[in-house]
Amino acid sequence: MLEFFRVMFGYQFMVRALAVGALVSLCAALLGVSLVLKRYSMIGDGLSHVGFGALAVATALGFAPMAVAIPVVVVTAFLLLRLSSRGRLKGDAAVAMISTGALALGVIVLSLSSGMTSDVNNYLFGSVLAMSEGDVRLSVILAAVVLSLFVLFYRKIFSVTFDETFARAIGEKAEAYNMLLALLTALTIVLGMRVMGAMLISSLIIFPALTAMRVFRSFRSVTLCAACVSLAGYLVGLCASFQLDTPAGASVVMVDILLFALFALVGRLRGRRA
Repeated sequence: MLEFFRVMFGYQFMVRALAVGALVSLCAALLGVSLVLKRYSMIGDGLSHVGFGALAVATALGFAPMAVAIPVVVVTAFLLLRLSSRGRLKGDAAVAMISTGALALGVIVLSLSSGMTSDVNNYLFGSVLAMSEGDVRLSVILAAVVLSLFVLFYRKIFSVTFDETFARAIGEKAEAYNMLLALLTALTIVLGMRVMGAMLISSLIIFPALTAMRVFRSFRSVTLCAACVSLAGYLVGLCASFQLDTPAGASVVMVDILLFALFALVGRLRGRRA
């Protein structure tokens, strides 16, 4: 086992993939609990499609992809929140409308330019080989910001997650904390697109939270368990990807499915004994 890890992490691209993927997995799991409880878990899928559209346009126009994708995805996250809160469109309908439109725009832009370039293809499906040292530095900085803000405003996020109406009644700025949650989610999605790809990044938000909820009930225990599950799933998936020569993102998702099935079984057995 030690020899396997020595060989695996002897490659710099695997070290970069582990560093970025672990940080993104942790951020996604922490945010995912609130998003799932607020029935807004598909925001990750929608924002990743928007990110792909932004990356496609930026690549076609010769701009820095990340510099374009981050502000576009953040603005889209705020827009989705606004549309949902005003009641004009339900959350899932707004996500579907904007995400499919952005994905279609990206495909059209690529077809009119040079076609599907390898770099944009990496963002769409993920690639550990695509991680550069610059990506790692940017990811570490932004992940540190996401984790710090989550810890700092943990109680506020908890309050708007479980009872937003009560939070407003006692004077909490629920709208501001919802926007904070949207901002942190947008940053996490953009960071994870390099490793997981736009098509699979939402799995890091949905699976760990749902998996933890099979066994635990309190917000804190679910959050901590989701973080551990997400980190373990990513590490095992990355190792499986290296050993079997399979895509990293898809390998992580398959491991997450197995963990969900395992926790569901444990939860059912505990329920029978109770």
